[in-house]
Amino acid sequence: MSAEISILDLFLEASILVQFVMFILLTFSVVCWAMIFQRRKILQTAENQLTVFEDKFWSGADLGKLYSETSAKPVIQGVESLFVAGFKEFARLRSSHIDNPQVIVDGTNRAMRVALSREIDSLETHLPFMATVGSISPYIGLFGTVWGIMNSFIALGAVKQATLAMVAPGIAEALIATAMGLFAAIPAVIAFNRFSHKVEKLENSYGNFMDEFSSILQRQSATEQSTK
Repeated sequence: MSAEISILDLFLEASILVQFVMFILLTFSVVCWAMIFQRRKILQTAENQLTVFEDKFWSGADLGKLYSETSAKPVIQGVESLFVAGFKEFARLRSSHIDNPQVIVDGTNRAMRVALSREIDSLETHLPFMATVGSISPYIGLFGTVWGIMNSFIALGAVKQATLAMVAPGIAEALIATAMGLFAAIPAVIAFNRFSHKVEKLENSYGNFMDEFSSILQRQSATEQSTK
């Protein structure tokens, strides 16, 4: 039986609309898998970078020296971009001879929040597409299945004597569309949930770093103000 009916044969013998549905689902699957591998690498890099930078930050290194080393990098991403944005704004406000430490810290926080928003937007790239594929692919596949089965029964009504052998290929080719819809949707949903969780953890870690860094800058600013 498998020699007589193969998946490729069923695809080639399907109606144009069902073939189009299968092609869309296959395209969704290929694109989604490419995005999955890309996002996995980017998020893993962000997690590793966070660990390495926090080790440097809490090792007692001079913040000015750390800023010079970090800002000299050709590409600044992740928690490093928050640190650079915050320290740069802190240095700018301090050089403006502002006497209120709270004003300096508030300005630093605003700069870091802007950088945080950019980083989260970058980390969430392609996640909406995965969510869309995961939600609509089963319905697209179901549409192809319903259309294929409908055509099979219409053709069946045109013959006087119907047999299972006559209707089986049409139903089988229609059901492949549903299978392809699930094949595209399941990895997309799993990846979306996993990556969303990773992004949420990174966002929380970035937020904690911002709070701790702000506290350090506030103490430093207050100390400088008291010595004047």
